[in-house]
Amino acid sequence: MDQFLYDSFIDILKEELVPAMGCTEPIAVAYCAAIARDTLGCMPEKTELIVSGNIVKNVKSVVVPNTGGRKGLRTAVGAGLCFGKAEKELEVISDATPKDLAELDEFLKSADITIADADSEQPFDLAVRLTAGTDTAYVHIVSHHTNVVRIQKNDEVLLDKPFSNEAVQAPENRKLLTVERIVEFAECVNIEDVRPIIQRQIDYNLAIAKEGLQGNYGAEVGKILLLSYGNSVHNRAKAWAAAGSDARMDGCELPVVINSGSGNQGITTSLPVIIYAQECAVSEAQMFRALVISNLVTIHLKTGIGSLSAYCGATSAGAGAGAGICYLYGGDCKQISRTIVNALAINSGMICDGAKASCAAKIASAVEAGLLGMLMNKHDSEFFGGDGIVVHGVENTIRAVSDIARDGMRGTDKEVIRLMMSTS
Repeated sequence: MDQFLYDSFIDILKEELVPAMGCTEPIAVAYCAAIARDTLGCMPEKTELIVSGNIVKNVKSVVVPNTGGRKGLRTAVGAGLCFGKAEKELEVISDATPKDLAELDEFLKSADITIADADSEQPFDLAVRLTAGTDTAYVHIVSHHTNVVRIQKNDEVLLDKPFSNEAVQAPENRKLLTVERIVEFAECVNIEDVRPIIQRQIDYNLAIAKEGLQGNYGAEVGKILLLSYGNSVHNRAKAWAAAGSDARMDGCELPVVINSGSGNQGITTSLPVIIYAQECAVSEAQMFRALVISNLVTIHLKTGIGSLSAYCGATSAGAGAGAGICYLYGGDCKQISRTIVNALAINSGMICDGAKASCAAKIASAVEAGLLGMLMNKHDSEFFGGDGIVVHGVENTIRAVSDIARDGMRGTDKEVIRLMMSTS
């Protein structure tokens, strides 16, 4: 494989498959607040949080991790201000102590915190402005969770990174991804080049799934699947992925390795592949290569959609998981492409209505679509160009779905946010 492409794909995996504590949107709020506090140099007298509707949607109903079950934007920004460690990025509030939480509660009792609409075309738009006496600090994050584009103290601009107000701002290396290149890379990659990244994903995501099955989290979708449908590998693949989300959405403090900025997507694209690899007793190398495919396919599918939209990202991750499992069964590029197209044809259009307990059930549905897409391929069955949104060729179908999710569902997104805010 071309060395430039090889190195670019390694970089993508390193950039995307990183640990995070809990739902990544409240964590991004806390991260932004922690940077702003460090910039100000003291605790603020006044805090202004400026967020897009999608940030509100994904923080409204989910537990902020390491806060003892507390929820909401005020909790997220307060946690970042009170005990956030900005250098830890998406693990910014992972070191919270009981004393920290008591101080958070005391701070929130009297804190002057206002929340304003970002009034931006960017689905992911987040800023924190702090004031103490005559000093101010301002931090702005756009497009994805750690993409800080501006840091300013008073009139001094400390960071000014160019950005666009376009809904999707994909890094250039993501645009190199195609299904054909992903499969070629997975087949030739030196396992030692990806071992630290993939092994961490296996360890972290299995651990939170086990916790979800053993504890009492959320709607207990993972447990219910096992109780209702038994212990087949097909059902376990769905149940373990759902259980990881059960725990994560209900405030479990175990980290996950994310994909495309989302812990739920990291769980969805990895756990089914791991469960099938264990069942099929494939070699470690084969499992790693399958996980490379599932992760990069998910990133490829999300690149044209963006990190936040009205389109449930689990759909992309479920298709990625199906692609990885197809590879475990000996699937080549053509068969993997069929699996992806089949999965997208089945489940595209599932809406994102924020982070909360029902994400676990949506994950189960997305994994089912990926598995059905894979099984259709095994039986020489597929959806063809002209069947609904399916276009001839896997890359054309991926672009078509991206267009629908990014542009066609903007009105859906606004209506979902309006409805969620009216029932808050």
